[in-house]
Amino acid sequence: MTGRFEFKLLGRDGAARVGKIATPRGDIATPAFMPVGTAGTVKAMLPESVRATGADIVLGNTYHLMLRPGAERVARLGGLHRFMNWERPILTDSGGFQVMSLAGLRKLTEEGVTFKSHIDGARHHLTPERSMEIQRLLGSDIVMCFDECPALPADRGRIEESMRLSMRWAARSRDAFGDRPGHALFGIQQGGLERDLREESAEALKAIGFEGYAIGGLAVGEGQAAMFDVLDHAPGMLPEDRPRYLMGVGKPDDIVGAVKRGVDMMDCVLPSRSGRTGQVFTRRGVVNIKNARHADDPRPLDEACICPACRGYSRAYLHHVFRSKEIIASMLLTWHNLHYFQEIMAGMRGAIVEARFEAWEAEFHATRALGDIERI
Repeated sequence: MTGRFEFKLLGRDGAARVGKIATPRGDIATPAFMPVGTAGTVKAMLPESVRATGADIVLGNTYHLMLRPGAERVARLGGLHRFMNWERPILTDSGGFQVMSLAGLRKLTEEGVTFKSHIDGARHHLTPERSMEIQRLLGSDIVMCFDECPALPADRGRIEESMRLSMRWAARSRDAFGDRPGHALFGIQQGGLERDLREESAEALKAIGFEGYAIGGLAVGEGQAAMFDVLDHAPGMLPEDRPRYLMGVGKPDDIVGAVKRGVDMMDCVLPSRSGRTGQVFTRRGVVNIKNARHADDPRPLDEACICPACRGYSRAYLHHVFRSKEIIASMLLTWHNLHYFQEIMAGMRGAIVEARFEAWEAEFHATRALGDIERI
C-alpha cells in the first residue's frame, strides 16, 4: 500500500467546510458520516451495501475487537480490512470510551486502565502504548489517541484532571504510533463544556502535532444546546488545515448543526441501531414503523428516496416484517437510515460548494417540521 494521508480544503460557506481526505485506500469526501462497524461489521449490512449508501469510511471499535476476536488474531488473518471485506478506509477509536462506559470493575492510573471484560470478566490492561499496538495490528487507516472521557455532567475539577491526563496520554500515543506513512493519528480535544479547558487542550494537542483532530467529550449527556455552545468555538481552536472529527454524533439535526459550526467528520450508531428497533429517519422526520397506522399503507417510507427499502417495499410490508421479527426488516430499515444520513452529507457538501448552505439548512429544518405524511 503506497500513498499519503492528506487533507485538502475545497471550499467553505461561513464556518461550514467541504474538503477531501486522501488515503492510500481511497478518498473521503467531507463533511463525512462514518457508519459504525463495532465488531468488524455494520450490523444487518453487507460491506458492499454500506458502500452503496455512499459511505467512504467506516469505524471499527478497538475495545470490542481486542476482546473478541483479538487484535493479534485479526493481524494473523490479514488485518481488519481483509477480515471484514472492506477495502476502503477504516477509522478505529482508541477503546477509552468503551472502557469507561462498558467495562466492569476498572482502575484508572497514570499508566492506563485495568478493567474486566463485559463479555467474560477477564482482566485487561489498556494503556496509550497498548491502544496504539492494537490499532496497528488491526491495520486501521485513522488511529485515535487513547484518552479518558468522563460522562457529563461532571464537576470542573474532574473534567480538568481528566483532560490533562488525556493530554499526557496523547503525547504517549504520538510517541508509540511512530512513523507509519499512509496512516494518520488523530488527537482528541477534551475539556467538557469549559471553554478555557477546551483551549488548553487544543494548544496541548497542536504542540504535539497530529494528522487530524477530534472533538471528544460531547454527546455524553449534555444535551444539544450545550453541545452547540461548545461547537460555536471548539472547532476554531483546531488547525484549519487538518480534518476535525466530532465523535459519537448524532441525530440528523445534530449533524447539520455540527457541520454548520466547522466539523468535517462524524460517526454514530444511531442510524443502524434505530433501523433494528423500527425507528426510521426520513426527510419529514422520524417514522416508527411499529405503529399500527402503517399496517395497510401501500406507500413507501419516503417517495423521494431511492434506497432498496423505499424503491421496492411498502410501509405495510416493512411494518409486517418488523412485527414478525424477520431479519429483512433490520436489513432494509438500516439500509434506508444509512442512505438518508449519507444523503444529508451529500446535500451539505453541494450546498457549501455553491455557497447556499443557509438556504439548504432552512429547507432541511422546514421539511422535517412538516412531520410524516398523512395517514391513509
